[in-house]
Amino acid sequence: MSIAIVGAGLSGLVCARILQLNDIPVSIYEMDESEEVRQQGGSLDIHTGTGREALRQAGLHEEFRRNTHAGGEAIRVLDKNAHVYVDRQEPAGGHGRPEIDRKVLRRLLVESLEPGTIVWGSKVTAVRSEGAGTLLGFADGAAAQADLIIGADGAWSKVRALLTAVRPAYTGITLVEIRLSDAATRHPRALEVTGSGSLFALSDNKYIGGHGGDQIALGCGMRVPEDWVTASGIDWTDPPAARAALLREFPDWDTSLTDLIRECDDTIWSRPIYALPVGHTWEHVPGVTLVGDAAHVMPPFAGEGANLALIDGADLARAIVEHGEVNAAIMAYEKKMFRRGKKAAAASAKGLTMMFTGGPPRKLAAFFNGMALLSSVARPIENLRHRDRRV
Repeated sequence: MSIAIVGAGLSGLVCARILQLNDIPVSIYEMDESEEVRQQGGSLDIHTGTGREALRQAGLHEEFRRNTHAGGEAIRVLDKNAHVYVDRQEPAGGHGRPEIDRKVLRRLLVESLEPGTIVWGSKVTAVRSEGAGTLLGFADGAAAQADLIIGADGAWSKVRALLTAVRPAYTGITLVEIRLSDAATRHPRALEVTGSGSLFALSDNKYIGGHGGDQIALGCGMRVPEDWVTASGIDWTDPPAARAALLREFPDWDTSLTDLIRECDDTIWSRPIYALPVGHTWEHVPGVTLVGDAAHVMPPFAGEGANLALIDGADLARAIVEHGEVNAAIMAYEKKMFRRGKKAAAASAKGLTMMFTGGPPRKLAAFFNGMALLSSVARPIENLRHRDRRV
């Protein structure tokens, strides 16, 4: 069985790792020239039943735990006046969602693979079924054929075209991502605002938030037209101009929040948020399937994207190991993935609506306060179950 994965994101990497642990050869084709070429985003909260389970299957969970952020599960919700609605510190033992820098997690996965697994600088320009397999065409004129092609190539997946004509649609939200590096020494006041965990500053269909810690990674989100970045006429590669344009979107916000924009690093980039329809599926196509954002890109407002990517990759690898035949493995995997992806996409769409609303963030505050109440109730119940088992 020859297996080719398109894309060296989290889903493709964890899939390849588990396949190699089971002595199944695999190649990953990645368009970037190296691991360091692109910004990899901010901090990720990795969930117990999905992302962490995938890392356990990959034999990397202990190393993952050694690289998580102390205090990263704290939550702070504010409005535009910096009025605090929720300020919850990380409890002893956490909430089961430890935080790790995406770049660190990706490096952990890359370094776990056999040398030469990733073919860097391989930009896929064409994918087509041919004979008993599927053919990949690359920008340099090279080609590769495999019994199984796994599309792990993100929101604008080229592999997806073999399965469905549906493409992601703009959600109405654009995020401008910023960072404040070495916050403990260079930006102590910013760190006082963000804390060590997640920050949600919300009002009037706008958002400043992300994750604190020594490397503060934030997004400034707004309900704007899809072409807002290009239509603005702003040179977004000019940091002072980009900061000024962002600040104009938050004119009546407290200076403690807008200072996060004024003090940010010079690397500023915009990201319109796209999503596939909730519950999107496709008919089985022999020898081809998708994982991660290629399968079910969704808004990043429920913390599910990276976790689904990881468990997708793990589930597909396990199906290949267990079934030993390409199409039986694909069908078993897709049945499970479609069900899980629909649920997560619905939660992400709900999270977007909850965050980007008129007025202050009362709904989000109630959501987090409800989670805290459920958590405080769940622990005694679980302790009682343990006592029952001992009896």
